[in-house]
Amino acid sequence: MKVIRSLKSAKKRHRDCRVVRRKGRLYVINKTNPRFKARQG
Repeated sequence: MKVIRSLKSAKKRHRDCRVVRRKGRLYVINKTNPRFKARQG
């Protein structure tokens, strides 16, 4: 899991990436390829 300042680039890395908000943090999750996980905040 990478901590990134801006999730805009992380969202475009793969077409299955989703931006999810949990506990005041933004996460990028990807079910098909879990190595694209990232968080902000």
